[in-house]
Amino acid sequence: MSLHVFLYGGRVSVTLAPAPRPSVGAPPPRRRTRVLALPEARWALAALVAFLAGLAADLGGAPGWAGGILYAVAYVCGGWEPALEGLRALRDKTLDVDLLMIVAALGAAAIGQVLDGALLIVIFATSGALEALATARTADSVRGLLDLAPTTATRVTERGEETVPTDGLAVGDIVLVRPGERIGADGTVLDGVSEADQATITGESLPVVKRPGDDVFAGTLNGTGALRVRVGRDPADSVIARIVTLVEEASRTKAPTQLFIEKIEQRYSVGVVVATLAVFGVPLAFGENLTDALLRAMTFMIVASPCAVVLATMPPLLSAIANAGRHGVLVKSAVAMERLGEIDTAALDKTGTLTEGTPEVTAVRPLPGSGLDEDALLTLAASAEHPSEHPLARAVVTAARTRGLPLAPATDFTAAPGHGITATVDGAVVTVGRADPAEAEHGGTVVRVTRDGTPVGTLTLTDRLRPDAPAAASALTALTGTAPTLLTGDNTHAAARVAGATGLTDVRAGLLPEDKVNAVRDLQTAGRKVLFVGDGVNDAPALAAAHAGIAMGRAGSDLALETADAVVVRDELAAVPAVVRLSRTARRLVAQNLVIAGTAITGLVLWDLIGHLPLPLGVAGHEGSTVLVGLNGLRLLRESAWRSGQPQDT
Repeated sequence: MSLHVFLYGGRVSVTLAPAPRPSVGAPPPRRRTRVLALPEARWALAALVAFLAGLAADLGGAPGWAGGILYAVAYVCGGWEPALEGLRALRDKTLDVDLLMIVAALGAAAIGQVLDGALLIVIFATSGALEALATARTADSVRGLLDLAPTTATRVTERGEETVPTDGLAVGDIVLVRPGERIGADGTVLDGVSEADQATITGESLPVVKRPGDDVFAGTLNGTGALRVRVGRDPADSVIARIVTLVEEASRTKAPTQLFIEKIEQRYSVGVVVATLAVFGVPLAFGENLTDALLRAMTFMIVASPCAVVLATMPPLLSAIANAGRHGVLVKSAVAMERLGEIDTAALDKTGTLTEGTPEVTAVRPLPGSGLDEDALLTLAASAEHPSEHPLARAVVTAARTRGLPLAPATDFTAAPGHGITATVDGAVVTVGRADPAEAEHGGTVVRVTRDGTPVGTLTLTDRLRPDAPAAASALTALTGTAPTLLTGDNTHAAARVAGATGLTDVRAGLLPEDKVNAVRDLQTAGRKVLFVGDGVNDAPALAAAHAGIAMGRAGSDLALETADAVVVRDELAAVPAVVRLSRTARRLVAQNLVIAGTAITGLVLWDLIGHLPLPLGVAGHEGSTVLVGLNGLRLLRESAWRSGQPQDT
């Protein structure tokens, strides 16, 4: 798989080679491309070594031919690829700044300024290597995302079971999904009953019972039962495969600032050529020496070329995309990265966004006449649930341990997926299972506890708030100047509970997907640029309508991935304000780069036209500004660039 990035002033092709699959349970290795693994870096280093050797030969009094050969090697190593790309552009009837630089270097050599031309080639090759490095860091982030996908699946055939790579599955294959495994492909349940945690697909905060005929989604987590699933979609259309495709597309896209620069770049380059001919011809017509006129013209062509300008935009944005990807945020395009920094209002979904989709016990109600108080009821239920791995059971056990309640041993434990569990505790048969949905209250799930067939009480479980939700909401408020708006399809009681815990005041509950879209559009009609953060199919319309959209979810629904501008792969809400701040930093660096480039070009051009700018100084000034712009953009690859955008817990 190749990740191609087309940057004006240098074209980079990075190949994503298949990586060794990590062992089960082992943390994915961190992949970081070494600088010298890049061919652009190796050619630039070779050009630099040849240039320094030639310079040493000159200073050491070696024969002129020795230095000439070494300089020629520097010309070839550093200039062959830009020359080839420049000729290809010329064949397409466009003028490439690569070609301008090569012509200027050869022109300098033609009038005896071989060292100066070689210096130009070396610095130009170095700037190309910096571009390749930024692109490689983006590719590293893609490989990290690939490690999040299930790598193997158990395929059932007539000969028995076999473990195969998930990318080797085909539509119609039968896959066995054991308890606790991630489902390897989208498909339909043929046999078995279990629950699937698919909050990021549908917005449901609790696991969903899966029976024969039900659909399951790749990347979602199977519960306590075993399932046989018929694959219904090609693995190439899986969540992670789409992520890789989106990153490739992101690297090929250009931000509006870059598009504007390229729109005027062709005309500017033609203007540079015309002006260079004038700078050469006019003094020559008035009797200036041919060598001096040509030297001035070559210097003018070098310092007036827009290399630094065309590199001002993409390195910061690509570096920001790479840094965000390294921290689990997939930004789909340079356009999206730029738009994230423009938002001035945030709107947040509730389930799966501000909440974890993980239940917690919020009410314990013994029935009158049961002889139990709250602690006794919770102890009874937790003792029976202790052997279970179901999310509701874990929540009950966690609640009992939080209260410091001692649990009694349970025997004869049985679990019926979708119904509940039965166990013997202190000689009594205890059953814990979901109550009638009509008994659900305040957006929670009610669990009924019976002892020897007699109901003794109920437990209410609600979706757990993300620990970083209050800090993230506060950080978004600080970034935009207004508190985020809560848009949820849940009931008003559940919405009010979450809003109170996160400090949100503008709460709109009971919304259908189209209502969320209307709410976003109302904010935008009022002149706001809205960021919407959601987590699934039900949020996709609002994600599409917003100025910028971020989808939550380690797995994420296909529609959310296609619609959102960015995806928080690791389910960390704190990453939302962090990526917004990173985008704003990237936009500031783009503006800084344009100022640096414009100032350098203007100053050097005036110096050459009004005074006498030495060619080596012109090369150093022009290419130095280009390298400075590139390095300024690469600042966003640093870890500190991400940490500065993270909200701090209060």
